[in-house]
Order: sequence, then C-alpha cells, then structure tokens
Amino acid sequence: MTADRTDLDMTEPVLICVLGTFRVMKAGADVPVRSGGKTAILLSSLALRDQYRASRESLLETLWPETEATRSAHSLNSLIHALRHTFGDVLAGASPVIYSAGGYELNVSAGVGVDVSHFDALAGVAERQLRAGDNDAAVRSWRRAVALYHGEICVADDMWAVVQRERVRARYLSLLGRLADQYFRERDYRAALDHALRLLSHDPCREDAHRLVMRCHVRLGERAQALRQYRVCQQILAAEFEARPEPLTDALFDRVRLDPSEV
Repeated sequence: MTADRTDLDMTEPVLICVLGTFRVMKAGADVPVRSGGKTAILLSSLALRDQYRASRESLLETLWPETEATRSAHSLNSLIHALRHTFGDVLAGASPVIYSAGGYELNVSAGVGVDVSHFDALAGVAERQLRAGDNDAAVRSWRRAVALYHGEICVADDMWAVVQRERVRARYLSLLGRLADQYFRERDYRAALDHALRLLSHDPCREDAHRLVMRCHVRLGERAQALRQYRVCQQILAAEFEARPEPLTDALFDRVRLDPSEV
C-alpha cells in the first residue's frame, strides 16, 4: 500500500488509525467509535484494502453476513449517511466513504488518510534518501516511521488485514534493526540496546538482534549481561525450533567470554 498524498505529518481532516488500537481522528481530535462496531469494521476494512476500495457485495458480507440483501444494503446506506453527518463539516460537506462503480472507497481526495499509509510513505522516503546518499535524513525518516507504529494492525478477522499486518510488522522490525545498527555505529549504545530489545520483543528468534544486544552490553561494561543474553538466545531457539544458535552467535559468545576487548 502506498501513500496517495505527499503530506507525511498526518494532518488530514479525517485520519483512520489501525496500528495498535482502532481510532478515528477528526481535525486532530479522537472521535468516539465503538471498537468492533459497524463503523469501525467499515472504515478499517477499507483502510486495509488496495486503493482503499472494496466491492459492495464484500462489504455487505463482512458487515451483515446473515442479513437479507435488501436490508443489509439499506443499513450500509444509513451507515454511510451517518458518517457524512459526523465528518462532512471537515471535508467540505463530502462523505468520508463514497460509492463508485459498484464499490465503496475512502474519500482520499476530500482529505481522508490512513496511518498505515503514512508509515509506508515514511519508510519509502527513507529508502530514497539512502539511495541519494543522505543517511542523516533517512535516519530521521526511520525514527518518524517507528514512532507511528503503535502496535500491530488491530483488525483481526479480515484476510486483507492478516496480509497487511504481517507486511507492516516485518517492515517495522526492519526499521528497528536499521536504527539499532545506526545507533551502534554512532556509539550510542543505550539507544542501540533499546531498539534491539524492542525488536526482540516482537521477534524473539532474531539472532542478529541477540548479537547486537550482546555487543551493546559489552560496550557498556556489562559483560555478564552479554553472556546471559547468549543463554536467552540459546533457550529461545531450543524451545521454538529445537535448534542451536548460528556459528556467528557462538563465535561472539566465545569472544565475550574469552576476550571482550575484541567485541
């Protein structure tokens, strides 16, 4: 999913947030929307679809799976009318959801945004900045993207949500790893350690993150903690995969144990 706007500061009049906890913001303020309610299901479903669009039939099946077609269509029309009443004042009278060619879509052109789109846009900007040789700007973009990630995509029962959740989660972990490596290169070992541990909290089997945690502890004068981190890695891999650490991890453990000055 790519951003449809170049504005990366989430200043749209209406912002749909699905990272962590479902929220809808209107002119920067939260609008009460019941989690799991029809409004939340409609907006989050559209927010996670390609081009923020879904067919009328798929939405009716998602929202009212056991309701007669005429009744469910009337309910959908009423729901969209209510959304226009709630948000039209900040969208120049437009509805946040519009009908077009047999389907419904978020009214991006009127000023509806999605937090996942901003996250992706910032990550994409960082890649372009790296290719242009502007490493400092890329790091700033990584930080901004990471700050937007308040948790996994909160929608649970939609196929599109599952696909998007895993894609965005993987991208977030990649950004955490890049930031951790960058902080280590800058000798900010506390920040590197923090980001590596955050990565491990989401993916405990990442051996590269375990190794970075070990190196950070050594650089911070915490050799014993570095050795304990190896044991943590060893135990996790054994429990999850009945596997041993990689040779790189074993070699780092030996250096920490025998000659930490070389770490």
